[in-house]
Amino acid sequence: MKIKKKLLLLVFLMMSGRQVCAQSPTPDFVDVEYARASGVSLKLDIYLPKNVAKPYPVVVWIHGDRWLGGSKEEATAAFMTPTGYAVVSINYRLSHQALFPAQIYDCKAAIRWIRANAAKYGFKAQQIGAWGSSAGGHLAALLGVTSDVDSLEGRVGGNLQFSSRVQAVCDWFGPTNFLTLGNYPSDIDHNSPTSPEALLIGGAIPANPAKARAASPIIYVSKGDAPFLIMHGTLDMSIPFQQSVEMDSALRAAGVVSIFKPVIGAGHGADRFSVDSTRQTVPHFLTGI
Repeated sequence: MKIKKKLLLLVFLMMSGRQVCAQSPTPDFVDVEYARASGVSLKLDIYLPKNVAKPYPVVVWIHGDRWLGGSKEEATAAFMTPTGYAVVSINYRLSHQALFPAQIYDCKAAIRWIRANAAKYGFKAQQIGAWGSSAGGHLAALLGVTSDVDSLEGRVGGNLQFSSRVQAVCDWFGPTNFLTLGNYPSDIDHNSPTSPEALLIGGAIPANPAKARAASPIIYVSKGDAPFLIMHGTLDMSIPFQQSVEMDSALRAAGVVSIFKPVIGAGHGADRFSVDSTRQTVPHFLTGI
């Protein structure tokens, strides 16, 4: 009887392991350098769809973790390859490596690199979407609203003959207005000189309003910006839900397509964002663009 139980346990563990592997796709290209900036090698991983005709539309995944940590290996978007999308998961300089706007310079360098290398990897250069969560959502949002902002383009990685514009944005619970972050209930004192935002811009938000404004996606919203899908947990106590309410209102006021999907009862990056009913909203949105 004990042997039978052990065998059943072994089978269960083997099946669980297979499920984990199935949920964690392996990149087709790993640690590809897309640029160097201030001595930092900026790398990306590429996940390609199988048995799909080229060229592939592209989703650029931008990881979160308060601009302090995180990695391209945490490629939430990789599940999209069976739907025909190529997924490019990027690293960017963290706040201890460089202050803003270095992070958006790096993201734009990645977009230009994708276009410059479209033929090599089978990318559809005219169909690139940006998707990020938390700090990554902030950077994805910036990509969507600053294609006409020269001061945030940078020269990182070269390829300046290629556009850094994206055709769609999926912003998962990213901060959008640094100037109002501290106005809402939060577990983080966003106005503190040690807050993630302060470490990003080089000082406390109240003492550096110009820098805080420059880092806020909402400031750059204008007609002609990329369509947005915004998703945010209503019980998020890290990045207040109202940040996405503000961004959605600004986009709509400017005549930009904005689909706002509150995730009722969810916190910041909680399990509700990993279930299919939530994450499948992203490919459905991108397919409709």
